[in-house]
Amino acid sequence: MSHLYDSWDTSYKTPFGAIRKGKICYFSIRLPKELQPDFAPCIVLYRPGFKERFMHLHIIAEEEDCFVWGTGYIPKFTGVYYYYFAYTVGGQRFYIKKVSGHIGNINDGDLFQLTVYAEDYKTPDFLKGGIMYQIFPDRFCKSGKTHENVPEDRVIREDWGGTPYYRPDQNGHVWNNDYFGGDLAGIQEKLPYLADLGVTCIYLNPIFESHENHRYNTANYMKIDPLLGTNEDFQELCKEAAKYHISVILDGVFSHTGADSIYFNKFGRYDTVGAYQSEESEYYPWYTFYSYPNEYEAWWGIDTLPNVQENNREYTKYICGEGGVLDYWISLGAAGYRLDVADELPDEFLDHLRTAVKRNGSEKIVIGEVWEDASNKEAYGIKRRYLLGGQLDSVMNYPFREAIINYIKGMSSRDFQISIMTILENYPKDSVDVLMNFVSTHDIERAINRFGGENCDDKSKDWMAERYLNEWEYRRGKAMLQAAMVLMFFLPGVPSIYYGDEAGLQGYKDPFNRRCYPWGHEDQELISYVKELGRIRKSYKIFRSGRLKFLNAQDDVMAFVRYYETAGVAVQIYVNRSQHEQWIPFQPFQESYLFDKAEHGLMEENTVKLPPFGYAALICQKPGR
Repeated sequence: MSHLYDSWDTSYKTPFGAIRKGKICYFSIRLPKELQPDFAPCIVLYRPGFKERFMHLHIIAEEEDCFVWGTGYIPKFTGVYYYYFAYTVGGQRFYIKKVSGHIGNINDGDLFQLTVYAEDYKTPDFLKGGIMYQIFPDRFCKSGKTHENVPEDRVIREDWGGTPYYRPDQNGHVWNNDYFGGDLAGIQEKLPYLADLGVTCIYLNPIFESHENHRYNTANYMKIDPLLGTNEDFQELCKEAAKYHISVILDGVFSHTGADSIYFNKFGRYDTVGAYQSEESEYYPWYTFYSYPNEYEAWWGIDTLPNVQENNREYTKYICGEGGVLDYWISLGAAGYRLDVADELPDEFLDHLRTAVKRNGSEKIVIGEVWEDASNKEAYGIKRRYLLGGQLDSVMNYPFREAIINYIKGMSSRDFQISIMTILENYPKDSVDVLMNFVSTHDIERAINRFGGENCDDKSKDWMAERYLNEWEYRRGKAMLQAAMVLMFFLPGVPSIYYGDEAGLQGYKDPFNRRCYPWGHEDQELISYVKELGRIRKSYKIFRSGRLKFLNAQDDVMAFVRYYETAGVAVQIYVNRSQHEQWIPFQPFQESYLFDKAEHGLMEENTVKLPPFGYAALICQKPGR
């Protein structure tokens, strides 16, 4: 007998992972034959806030040293369920709970999780199997095109690649008012480069009119920032991108606006009557004032970012209503939205938002910024329902990011597998297929710095500002980044390249992770490496939605296979995280498969040879396929 229970093993629970409402799920446990329960064991299952349900198990099979006890369950409601097993021997009650991420253990452990999502939940197909590319618009590419109506209080930098301003003024405020001039026309110029890289989707950080370079302080939701171009420029970018089979996703910042905006108008820049100027303003009900006008609720206390009441009827209508903000940008070509701080958006607003996006077509996507496990996240005392079918299609996959980086830096292979499989177990499969996988973003230090440089968590902005990796640190960081990218590209989900990562761009935390793309100074070897990853990924449909199974290897070599249950082709991936060559015995993941060819890497005499930080992608096929 192997285990009492194993939630990853379909001989104990089938299907694996989350299930649709109304579909049956089978559970079984294995108890030693010498153990004689006083009466039938049971599974205890409940949703938070509701009573426990006790369901008796029955003997469904006899094996050499155990009886298999099982039952089926058809959930009638969506939600996150928790469960454990119980049995009684000699009047003493025993429990089977979770240890090591998925193994049943007597008495000690956590509850198992079962996610139940809506019957009709389906995520867009266009992103599956694709490659995303995240662009911070001011720093990607400057076209040189003249732009009109650019506010005069902006500092226009002429030193492309210079260090972003970061020092506060005498009042301790960082204005983020220096601009390098990257624009939409510049992005359009580089579409051939992105297509050559294998990109199928661009995710743009905010592009609406705003008066800081990050543009998370929206001034006008219905207008492109003048330094980026015009609304027509955005429409043209989407049309041109479509010719390269590239879609464009926008950053939706709906939890707050800018104080310097047509809605709040704290500084009188606009001719509208803003909430700050009059309690009679049509925008006044959007905000929460403690003492009018200078004390108001602001995002994390930052007074340039006044919070909105998302469930205010007029605000919801403005964003989500017919012809509103969401509809307008989709009508110009946007493929959907990534939602900034999704866990700060109330459920009711998210419900309206999804309805609005999806009325433009089921292929329009909604991805949320959630840093934790989004299936069981609690925010402001409420169990969130992001992935149950009525809100998000998927999320930014921070748990994968941390697992990938920590594994490359020395985490045990066992802990890495638990981190990955827990997300796959808890999320609906449709969400998994469009997970946004990354190792760098605009909110965290670039991975090459995390790998090659010193830890910056306790360092000052002055320390980070002009600090670059030396030659040895760069080589180490690059090698580790390459190994991490293999995991990012071939694990379930969609790889998301943060602009410049593929070119060796460095940067510690904000704003130094937002430096200008190094045109003319790229690491061409790294770019070629990323292109090869993209080529392999796009060559096999298995990466669209194939299942994942980890293979036996060793701590310094991560081995896994992507496959379909019914397909005759599988791809086995091996990644060496060490600075030493590794030789791994090769064995197809199933007996019915045979080695066909190496898409990348070397295999000799049934041994996979991996150079330091290298990888292999081996194709296996069933004979006759």
